[in-house]
Amino acid sequence: MRDEKRPQKPREEETPKGQANFSYAVPASVEEIIGRTGSRGEAIQIRCKILDGRDKNKVMRRNVKGPIQVGDVLMLRETEIEARQLNKAGRGKLG
Repeated sequence: MRDEKRPQKPREEETPKGQANFSYAVPASVEEIIGRTGSRGEAIQIRCKILDGRDKNKVMRRNVKGPIQVGDVLMLRETEIEARQLNKAGRGKLG
């Protein structure tokens, strides 16, 4: 049994040297900053409007890491999963 060859996994396509491998992304505009989230407040929860693609004009809640302000444009890899709503118990307030 041990001598049998296992089927090999197919190799991922290799890009020629010097070429970049891009994934698709969808632009979204930041409409509102809701508050801070994460165990140390390192992420910011925002409301954003999808500008293009299958879910165009959909408004959704997302968690973002790093500096952000209203009017910024994000490039989202997916637009199907929405962040959970922040607790209303006083946590997650910004400002």
